[in-house]
Amino acid sequence: MSTQQDTGPSGDGLFRTKTVEQSIRDTEEPEHALKKSLSALDLTVFGVGVIIGTGIFVLTGKVAKETAGPATALAFVAAGIVCALAALCYAEFASTVPVAGSAYTFSYASLGELVAWTIGWDLVLEFALGTAVVAVGWSGYVRSLMDNVGWHMPAALSGPDVAEGFGFDLLAFLLVLLLTVILVLGMKLSARVTAVVVAIKLTVVMIVIIAGAFFIKADNYSPFIPPAQPQAAGAGWDAPLVQLIFGYQPTNFGVMGIFTAASVVFFAFIGFDVVATAAEETKLPQRDMPRGILGSLLICTVLYVAVSLVVTGMQHYTEMSVSAPLADAFKAVGHPVYAGIISFGAAVGLITVCMILLLGQTRVFFAMSRDGLLPRFFSVTHPRFRTPYRPTILLGVIIAIIAGFTSINELATLVNIGTLFAFVVVALGVIVLRRTRPELHRAFRTPWVPFLPIVSVAASVWLMLNLPAETWLRFAVWMVLGFLVYFLYGRSHSRLGSLGPESEY
Repeated sequence: MSTQQDTGPSGDGLFRTKTVEQSIRDTEEPEHALKKSLSALDLTVFGVGVIIGTGIFVLTGKVAKETAGPATALAFVAAGIVCALAALCYAEFASTVPVAGSAYTFSYASLGELVAWTIGWDLVLEFALGTAVVAVGWSGYVRSLMDNVGWHMPAALSGPDVAEGFGFDLLAFLLVLLLTVILVLGMKLSARVTAVVVAIKLTVVMIVIIAGAFFIKADNYSPFIPPAQPQAAGAGWDAPLVQLIFGYQPTNFGVMGIFTAASVVFFAFIGFDVVATAAEETKLPQRDMPRGILGSLLICTVLYVAVSLVVTGMQHYTEMSVSAPLADAFKAVGHPVYAGIISFGAAVGLITVCMILLLGQTRVFFAMSRDGLLPRFFSVTHPRFRTPYRPTILLGVIIAIIAGFTSINELATLVNIGTLFAFVVVALGVIVLRRTRPELHRAFRTPWVPFLPIVSVAASVWLMLNLPAETWLRFAVWMVLGFLVYFLYGRSHSRLGSLGPESEY
């Protein structure tokens, strides 16, 4: 068991590790340093802001009607537990290595450069597609609200899904550009914008819970766990990977249906890991990162469970809407005004989801650039705002164009597999770093290591196996492209690789 205090790179070749001390020293270089301005409250607001999105407004109805019935609440609990296992691992790393980059930085300190590159490349895709998909979803909500008041966007500027022939989603494009400007101007401004939007979003969610509670009928909860029904077998690449490999056929309803539903509603929790990317910009990361990560996840889990219990109590699960369950449930009980408020809350709420995903991507890109795995040009911070303005502008423009021209519905599942892959790597990294650097000060310690991280890995892998084989194929193609970039550029330009084991980084 190693107890080295290090100061230089350790290991050789593809699996050389960048020590915690080296990572922290990098944050002290004036030209590459980020401004520390965030508190535990800011981090919690970021977490809530990115987690509560379309999931709570849409997935509840789909899962209740097709997979779990009123037991959808238990599916949210199960998915929340899977995320909590990963969150405990993230909290230890974020408080021990308070450096931008999240899972990328954690992997570099524990599993080596190749693994770090792989997860960094994965996160770049995850956050880019996530930002674009959410921007397109926001555009759809806004167009719907505009239509309600008689304002209509031309079809050619409403996106490729709406227009026949050429289509450009102008609203999604402009949203990403606006958020790019806000992120360049500084994290504190971003936190203030997020706080206002999250307040609106939470108000809408509380309206659903409190107002909806008056329309609950006990009969709608019967049966709470509907009888099990076998799912229709998937065909070809559309089938879940677990079905192709093991012949396992997932079940709708019944006890196993709850876990099938959990693999769907898990996607509503995606984003809490983005909080870890802001570790370097936090005033007291050792104390505040665990609070922000775990606090935001706990708040969102409680709200998800409450909303799902209310909406399945208002309307029998067999009659629920799949596209807009919360709004349509209020329409069904004769209160369309609440439906309009919910649609407005969903549209406003997606703004923060989009911004925080974009923030996460730029921080990962910045960290990889600072290590030389991507051009160092992108690791210079703005002289006044102390933000990574170069990658923020580059990625913001690229994602705005993607959001404007592309229909990304099928690619959205890549966001999910990317997140779960990051969960697996971080959990393994906790185990490895505990063995290789036991003397490190850990302000927060994941309990029951290695048992809890192993359970986290197993739970994440199980959810990954329930994703379509087609998603795995696309993910593999992106990873192969990443390996080519690493071996053609990153490996030879790595700052760590240019130093010997006895060198000062």
